[in-house]
Order: sequence, then C-alpha cells, then structure tokens
Amino acid sequence: MNSFDWTQLINPEFYILMEFGGIKIGLIVILFIIFAETGLFAGFFLPGDSLLFLAGIYSELLTKQISLGNDFANVILLSTLVSLAGIFGNMVGYWFGFKGGSYLYNKEDTFWFKEKYLLQSRDFFEKYGGKAIIFARFLPIFRTFAPIVAGIAAMNKKKFMLNNIIGSILWSFSMILSGHYLSALFLEKFNIDLKSHIEYIVIGIVLITTGPVLFKLLKKTVVK
Repeated sequence: MNSFDWTQLINPEFYILMEFGGIKIGLIVILFIIFAETGLFAGFFLPGDSLLFLAGIYSELLTKQISLGNDFANVILLSTLVSLAGIFGNMVGYWFGFKGGSYLYNKEDTFWFKEKYLLQSRDFFEKYGGKAIIFARFLPIFRTFAPIVAGIAAMNKKKFMLNNIIGSILWSFSMILSGHYLSALFLEKFNIDLKSHIEYIVIGIVLITTGPVLFKLLKKTVVK
C-alpha cells in the first residue's frame, strides 16, 4: 500500500481518481468540494478551476456509473451536476453571511477562515455589485467569500439567485467543456494525451487564475 502524501490534497487528479472500497467516488468528491468551497468556507485553498478542467478530461470516467450512453450528454450531465453543487454552495454561503455577518467580521482567523479574504471580497463586491457573484466564480478565494459578503450586505435574494445561477453555469460548463474537448483535440490532432501532462496543466491554470489576484494583493501591500 502506498503511503499517503499530504501534497496530494492540492492535486486535483487525486480527488478525481479517488476510490472507496474499490468504487470510484471521484464525482461525489468533486461535487462536495465545489459545494464546500462556498457553502462551508472550505476548499478555497484548492485549485478549483483546474479541478473542473481535469474533470472535463476525465469526464468519461466520472460519468461511467451514471452514463447516458452518449459522450456529449455525459459531459452536459457532469457540467449540470457541478453547476447545481455550485449554486447550492453559494446559497448556503449567502445564508451564513445574512445570518451571521457581524459574527464573521469578529471571528478569529483559522485555517478555514481568513478575515482579510472577507474584507477583500467586500471591496470586490462594492466595486462590481451583483455582477461580482458572476465574476467571483472565476477567481479563487473571491468565489468562496463573495456570496457571504452578498448575504452580509443583504443583497436582494432574487438578484443574488439570478447571478448565482448564471455564474455557476458559465464557470462549470466553460471549464469542463474546455477540458473535455481540448483533450480530444490534442489527442486527435497532435497525438498528445493531456492526462500525461496533468502537472503542467494544473500549474498553468493556477498561474492564470491566481496570477491577477496575487498581483493585486502584492500591489496593495507595496502601496501601503
């Protein structure tokens, strides 16, 4: 039996290929992570974008037990399930913010919760308004705390849900479909199996998605 390596926790492929009792549970794990990222303040440290991109690459494996018998239908099913997990996660995040706003601002920092992320998300929300719920889906950390800030600000529930649904659908479908069809394209046109280059894909996506955020935070630090 291979020993567990804690670095696996930041490797999206680890969750996708996860088994329990010989049964593939990658799909369940992915859905829980997407929900927990916003609904339970957990998972913000995970590369969510690369997780969904890789889910697209491994869509055949992930949907094997619930296959609709058609490749396109299976990818759409996977994207829809992820969208729903993201929508419900944001709803729980909004509820937490709405019910416990003052508590969260006074809460001590833990591994799962950082006040600075909450404050940065508040600034982001104030700048973009309701659209921040959509934009935040594509930005690590912000997608965890944006719905919480929306709840604290008592954003109109119907407006929140509309942006929540749009953002979740755009994020999940774009990332999963990109992973699925780019993988097929590279294999067909260049005979390159992206599954053999997962490390580079993860690093590339993390740099693309977190780069602007890190640059903005670094810029603020330098200015201060």
